[in-house]
Amino acid sequence: MRRRALLTAAALLGSALAYRYLYPLRYFLSTGDVVEEEGAVPPRRSRRVAGPSKVSVVEVRGSVRDAVRAAVDALGGFESLQVEGREVLVKPNVNSDDPYPATTNPELVRSTVELLYDAGARRVVVGDMSGVYWLPTRRSMEKSGIAEAAEAAGAELAFFEEERWIRVRLPGDTYLGQVFIPLRVHRAEVIVSLPVVKTHRYATYSMSLKNLVGVISGADRRRLHTSSHMEEMIAEISLAVYPDLIVMDGTRSMVAGGPTSGVVRDTRIILAGTDQVAVDVAGLGVVRSFGEWEPVLSRSVWQQRQIARAVALRLGAANAGEVQIETQGSSSRFAALARAIEDAVAG
Repeated sequence: MRRRALLTAAALLGSALAYRYLYPLRYFLSTGDVVEEEGAVPPRRSRRVAGPSKVSVVEVRGSVRDAVRAAVDALGGFESLQVEGREVLVKPNVNSDDPYPATTNPELVRSTVELLYDAGARRVVVGDMSGVYWLPTRRSMEKSGIAEAAEAAGAELAFFEEERWIRVRLPGDTYLGQVFIPLRVHRAEVIVSLPVVKTHRYATYSMSLKNLVGVISGADRRRLHTSSHMEEMIAEISLAVYPDLIVMDGTRSMVAGGPTSGVVRDTRIILAGTDQVAVDVAGLGVVRSFGEWEPVLSRSVWQQRQIARAVALRLGAANAGEVQIETQGSSSRFAALARAIEDAVAG
């Protein structure tokens, strides 16, 4: 009996270890189920318009939903995305199963989904692929509270490691050359990105540009994370997919350390824009205001490697003159953050 119990325990332990380590490893080493060799749909690019890229920064004084609405209204409202009757893909940060700000605030996810439906969206899908150590994504979404929030607002869930993939060859001379992205993402009618204001021990920071790491295959992530050009590669992903709207979570911000744990501050803001470069330089201003993360303090926001590469690829604003910061808030804390953002953007 003891031998049988020992064998049973060993089998259970082996199954648990296989699930915990071998299941994620298959996605880290592969490109998934590739259904097409080449993207048939032109890659998404920045929706640049004449004049400066506007970034709205709104203080959360009441509900997160009200702040999200105000931030997006400053850009023309959710209706300006022309979501009526269309399917919208919402991409939060679910890199891990940790609580926000390591991941996106579930209340921001809920609010965004609700407001998209209010604007007439036919269907909203909330999707991501967690980092290899936190797969499956389903579990990370559930543990972080994002799954419950999304479904409560009427959204469907998508776990990209379970999706079909498509190869997209990047134009020009790039470090990545090509990436595999979910077919769902490539064919999305509207994409809304919900990144977080946070720092990152290996990539300096993780905001709008880096949020798109969640849409590339495990094999592409392996290339990215083992390259000395990781930050440049992060920017290059936007040659394959570019969100129509970014609503960045600054309800709480990670201002040192990261990406899963670090120094956290209650910043109580929401940032929104359609230009990832402009949104990221504004978010970097928030981090700089606390003076606790040397990789961000040691150079101007425009000299950050992710930003410099994105500018070189013409993915967004190229300098301070092409960014317009619009603020809504009344507290002294918010006023200090707004000044820090404007100073950072000015270089």
